[in-house]
Amino acid sequence: MIPFIKAESLVHEYSRRDEEGNITGINRALDGIDIEVKAGDFIAVLGANGSGKSTFAKHLNALLVPTEGTLYVDGKDTSDHINDLAVRQSAGMVFQNPDNQIIANIVEEDVGFGPENMGVPTEEIWKRVEESLKNVGMYEYRKESPNHLSGGQKQRVAIAGIMAMKPKCIILDEPTAMLDPKGRESVIKTVKELNIHENITIILITHYMEEVTAADYVYVMADGQIKMQGTPRQVFARSEELIKYKLTIPEVTKIALALIKKGVKIPKDILYVEELTDILLKLKARQ
Repeated sequence: MIPFIKAESLVHEYSRRDEEGNITGINRALDGIDIEVKAGDFIAVLGANGSGKSTFAKHLNALLVPTEGTLYVDGKDTSDHINDLAVRQSAGMVFQNPDNQIIANIVEEDVGFGPENMGVPTEEIWKRVEESLKNVGMYEYRKESPNHLSGGQKQRVAIAGIMAMKPKCIILDEPTAMLDPKGRESVIKTVKELNIHENITIILITHYMEEVTAADYVYVMADGQIKMQGTPRQVFARSEELIKYKLTIPEVTKIALALIKKGVKIPKDILYVEELTDILLKLKARQ
């Protein structure tokens, strides 16, 4: 099966310039990235600020093109500008600030803006708007002004706007960075349900450890390179390495590791509070 996304030796360099426009240096933001994503996967790309993860996200939507190496999205070479529109129709991007993505005064009009620009017939637009808003749990707010919504609700409207354009993949670049914990939880739950029920490929770019537990597979970036990869359990079991890359682990995993140090025999890759509670209750019942 051909991967939906395939990056091979992907490099991206930014030029540093002085006040006169002369190049004074080169910053290698991506340094030999190799990633494969199958259609229907939920992939998380994890990294601290400056790791290169957001630069990588912009390549997936052809907002940036490789300096070296190759990137294919849905079989299309992103280096060829003739593919820009097709890539962006296949892979929609959701950014971290929902206020920068919402442009209409009514929720349903905002969601319909993308398909309208694509030349979708009016009847089909409204069908897509209804379907997309229902999928993200925002249909009852369709006549509301986005200005009256919470941050989490605005981000779900932004996701609905991308969904209405019928992409095969949604890339979320730090989508919850400006939200409170409740808003973050709501957005990640929405994304996971789209992945499961609509089979939409999800690429989640984040530095919040709790968010990547929903993913099938995790890539950890630092210094523009992939430093670690594996399932969430495999990655979080290597807590000392994560700390080296300026990342932490979920609080429940920290508690589990602290218990292990005190001699409690439990797994070190625990990801969920319910999971830890169940294990501890079973241990207590055996005593």
